[in-house]
Amino acid sequence: MDLGIRDRTALVCASTSGLGLATAQALAAEGARVVFTGRRGELAAEHAARFPGCAGVRSDLTSVSAAGELYAAAVDAVGPLDILVLNGPGPTPGPAADLDPTETEAALRSLLLVHQALLRLALPHMRARRWGRVLAIGSRSVVAPIPNLALSNLGRAALAGYLKTLAGEVAADGVIVNMLLPGRMATERLRAVDAADAVRTGQTVDEVTARAAAAIPAGRDGEPAEFGSVAAFLCSAPASYITGVALRCDGGITPVL
Repeated sequence: MDLGIRDRTALVCASTSGLGLATAQALAAEGARVVFTGRRGELAAEHAARFPGCAGVRSDLTSVSAAGELYAAAVDAVGPLDILVLNGPGPTPGPAADLDPTETEAALRSLLLVHQALLRLALPHMRARRWGRVLAIGSRSVVAPIPNLALSNLGRAALAGYLKTLAGEVAADGVIVNMLLPGRMATERLRAVDAADAVRTGQTVDEVTARAAAAIPAGRDGEPAEFGSVAAFLCSAPASYITGVALRCDGGITPVL
């Protein structure tokens, strides 16, 4: 299938590792001119150098002002954006009863406010051209909150509500807005979560990982490349009638349709 995104411009946030990297690589492999970005600017540039027309930009998306700086750098590198993939590192694991207001504010800033700032900058071009793709890399916690990930559950659910509202406002302008919700994917983030669970439950990391994988109908953790392929489709031309959707890529682990 031709995804119809050759020479389209794209920014993939937090794309030096994990699911962000897999998504950026999948888009670049389809011929999109992708801006790889993350706190490790040299690594972003290294990944981008493997694909023609791509660029690497250093960015630490912990403030609204950083979002503006990243957008300006991305446009300078590849031009106004046709595709925006929202992504960022998850907050520290922990229970809801122990949430500190400062931690909550930080989680909402990184998981919601920074993304809103990027969207406000990117949407005018997309709407004017009557073609745009917005995809947020979320979590299955949007559908079923995950124990001991209270900050992530809170922030990602807030973003989901905002994007669902936005999707209805811009669909007639040819801009589609979706979320892709990973389950257990074999990333550094998953290893960190498993390590935190091991400390909390008194098990080894291997025991936590094995038990969790056994609960997945597919019988294994997902691979980042599998996720990246689905993400690229949701950013494609053939996906033009899919909007306002939170699609799960989770091996069947979430117990709802």
